[in-house]
Amino acid sequence: MARYLVVYGTTEGQTRRIAGFLRDRLAAHGDSVSLHDATLVPAELDLAQFDGVVVAGSLHVGRHQTAVEHFVRTQLPGLQRLPSAFVSVSLSAAGDEEDRAGAQLCVDRFLAATGWQPQLVELAAGAFRYTEYDFFKRWALKLIAKQKGAPTDTGGDWELTDWAALDAFVQRFMRLVAPAPA
Repeated sequence: MARYLVVYGTTEGQTRRIAGFLRDRLAAHGDSVSLHDATLVPAELDLAQFDGVVVAGSLHVGRHQTAVEHFVRTQLPGLQRLPSAFVSVSLSAAGDEEDRAGAQLCVDRFLAATGWQPQLVELAAGAFRYTEYDFFKRWALKLIAKQKGAPTDTGGDWELTDWAALDAFVQRFMRLVAPAPA
């Protein structure tokens, strides 16, 4: 039985939902999974008690959450010793090739700034939470969505996350942590 740690940072809640999905998919195989919001990680957390770590953060205005960056910087030695993965959540991940390249550039900057070299990186699409935005944010995101051909009906929320792609990511990560016997 493998022991996993999933740490996430979220702004509007979709990354929390994705982290919960990762936890559930990892646990479905009988493995042990600890899930922590990056703002609430216990100071005494020891990565040596885990076999693999997934960190998920959402991208807003070109940056991931400060708490996610802080976790990676303070836990870097442990992250470098273990199989680790980074899931970057953004609306750009649901976009065209140029949008995805921009999201990847932000991930590359984050990794360079922190010094972390995860074995896997996944770009995951987020969600439009129109019903939760104030007038100005709703208006700005609707304009961006219209330019990109994304949903613009502000009467509801629109989830763009590709759950099947995340499931495939989980399978790849599990093979990295516990390779199949030869």
